[in-house]
Amino acid sequence: MKKEEGKTSGVREDPRVSLEDEEVAAVQEQVRQIKAQEEEFETFNLKIVHRKNRTGFEEDKNFHVVLNSVIAGRYHVTEYLGSAAFSKAIQAHDLHTGMDVCVKIIKNNKDFFDQSLDEIKLLKYVNKHDPADKHHILRLYDYFYYREHLLIVCELLKANLYEFHKFNRESGGEVYFTMPRLQSITIQCLEALQFLHSLGLIHCDLKPENILVKSYSRCEVKVIDLGSSCFETDHLCSYVQSRSYRAPEVILGLPYDKKIDIWSLGCILAELCTGNVLFQNDSPATLLARVIGIIGPIEQDMLAKGRDTYKYFSKNHMLYERNQETNRLECLIPKKTWHRLPMGDQGFIDFVAHLLEVNPKKRPSASEALKHPWLSYPYEPISA
Repeated sequence: MKKEEGKTSGVREDPRVSLEDEEVAAVQEQVRQIKAQEEEFETFNLKIVHRKNRTGFEEDKNFHVVLNSVIAGRYHVTEYLGSAAFSKAIQAHDLHTGMDVCVKIIKNNKDFFDQSLDEIKLLKYVNKHDPADKHHILRLYDYFYYREHLLIVCELLKANLYEFHKFNRESGGEVYFTMPRLQSITIQCLEALQFLHSLGLIHCDLKPENILVKSYSRCEVKVIDLGSSCFETDHLCSYVQSRSYRAPEVILGLPYDKKIDIWSLGCILAELCTGNVLFQNDSPATLLARVIGIIGPIEQDMLAKGRDTYKYFSKNHMLYERNQETNRLECLIPKKTWHRLPMGDQGFIDFVAHLLEVNPKKRPSASEALKHPWLSYPYEPISA
């Protein structure tokens, strides 16, 4: 039966109603886009501390540290702790809280300022997700701009592992880095990395200088310096990690992830155990030669996919380096080298080898490494 044409329900649509609906929908879409934009960004305030009724530039671009002076009307300087490439650190007494703190004074340089803002941003983010301070990461207390310098105030810790290890060896006293203590330090570092990685962060510069002692007697440590850290979702920089602790995938220009921190930890443990840098080198090429000599060859698949492989390997996979004096290319023959780790503790050797897996796909995550049997080996309790 044919449908009757031309019949309608008799109700005419009001064009004004449909127009209003469209306008409402457009406004809702605009609100949604604004909210999406807002969620993409966040802000934090930078406090500026200055003397009342005074303007003008500082006479000197350097921030001279004077013992017993008071910085920003609050931090009484008690000790000069040292300097790094883009900052100097002092110990101070916080007149507001009564606590001793570390104040890091960033050099008056735009790039250093920007990198330090990144560190503040990441410390705030990490500390916010660790309110009970369980994950062995440095605590940030305050930050402000004063006398044309950015200052970062954080918890006061003791020596870094590089300095303390050197002092411990040279003083000729009892060896501090025994197997029970190395086991404890390893667990704390892995817990710190597990936490950072769970937040989508890569530390990118784990080395003995960036692990500080919190308590010598209890063997407590903390991971510091998130100035080079990044989110895994960032556009990853090809130049990361201090060279002796740099993972093979970074050197070869392969994509990398949080596993580069695990490689660095393996290097650190071997160094704390033997007293020597594991992969001693004076260039990326000699570093690769050491890795091949101690760990073994790099898989062909990694060499084939590496963006920078050509800088170190010929087409037939011979390792080479340009002689800086003669400017000639020279082959490097990786020498089979013994790692000098203590043969009496096979569990420790197996664990370090586990972390130093050349192929990152086979290297454990921090969570996987924490399940290794060496970490539950019942050593004698750590004595104070």
